[in-house]
Amino acid sequence: MKACKLSRLTWVTLVVAGLGACTQAASPAQSTIAPAAQATSGTADSTPAALPRMTVYKSPTCGCCSAWIDHVQKAGFTVDVHDMGDLGPVKERLGVPYAKGSCHTAEVGGYVIEGHVPVADIKRLLEEKPDARGLVLPGMPLGSPGMEVPDGRQQPYTVELVHHDGTIEPFAQH
Repeated sequence: MKACKLSRLTWVTLVVAGLGACTQAASPAQSTIAPAAQATSGTADSTPAALPRMTVYKSPTCGCCSAWIDHVQKAGFTVDVHDMGDLGPVKERLGVPYAKGSCHTAEVGGYVIEGHVPVADIKRLLEEKPDARGLVLPGMPLGSPGMEVPDGRQQPYTVELVHHDGTIEPFAQH
């Protein structure tokens, strides 16, 4: 088994069962700051709004993080990527709860997005605008965006909403 180390000893080492996703080097096209086409969101009876710019912090060699970035770019987000050796200070600054960490952290629209959260959940968060820190998807569930496998296997997982006081509640089931 290979692991994606999140640096500080206080952060849990995430194990990727035989995938080695976090040890794959990202392709040059994936590791650069890449704006996606501007997209809109909204309903038929509302004025569409441009998606806010997203900032992603990740390890420079994490292939699954680059795949998740592709996922959000294809959905219309413009993404600024910051490759970092130590994600601990970013996670602490943004209030990612201990044991809820993953291999990358993003900021968008005033919220933290931790891990392989599906873009539909991010868009729902931005539309509903709850008074919260953001969304977390602990670990690296098989089949989540960026963690897809060729045979299509998927582990069930729950995206969680983190409130300002640190309490957590389910946001979406997948």
